[in-house]
Amino acid sequence: MNLFENLFENLTDLLDAHAVVSGLGLIGVLAIIFMETGLLIGLIFPGGEVVFLAGIAASGTGAALLGDAKLSAPLLFALAPIAAITGGEVGYWFGKKFGRKFFDRPNTRFFNQRVVATTEKWLIKYGPRKALVFGRFVPFARTLINPVCGVTHLDRKLFSTWNAIGAIIWTQVAIGIGYLLGDVIKGSVNQYLYPIVGLIVLISLLPLFSGIYKERKERKG
Repeated sequence: MNLFENLFENLTDLLDAHAVVSGLGLIGVLAIIFMETGLLIGLIFPGGEVVFLAGIAASGTGAALLGDAKLSAPLLFALAPIAAITGGEVGYWFGKKFGRKFFDRPNTRFFNQRVVATTEKWLIKYGPRKALVFGRFVPFARTLINPVCGVTHLDRKLFSTWNAIGAIIWTQVAIGIGYLLGDVIKGSVNQYLYPIVGLIVLISLLPLFSGIYKERKERKG
């Protein structure tokens, strides 16, 4: 296998949550978390799935479901939020430094200007606190919300505070659910992956949906 084939194989592994956790271990998990929250290229990575599977790999018997991949639970719980916080700060820096030029690129399969506009509207409507916490659980928002905060010149101290809070909540919840379910799941983990990740997103957004419902009810009343 030549250099280019090796490079292509390594790049495609980054797009497969199972391959990241079982093949690249803790370093791979942390790299995906950082890139998905700090760089636009993160839009192509399965960060939510990686964090959940990492939790399974850190559990006792759950690691066997991932080809005997074993991650240190203390290190994972401690370092994952640091990677997410750092990624968020990098994304904010890029947005503030380059402004709207940072998003000046054609639409692709993974990037769309409408999604950027939606993220910015979400930030304006619900404020940085809700956007930075609940946005962590939404795939596209997890990547875009940080540079959008930089583009709109959100106060740095306010951003850093809620970026850290959102990063800690997201990583600990997603990893924790995977860790707890690791000893329960039987058979192939793939059949549980998307339903559980989807359920995590839905549960995390319930407070936001509740706020929207109350807001609309008050307007009608």
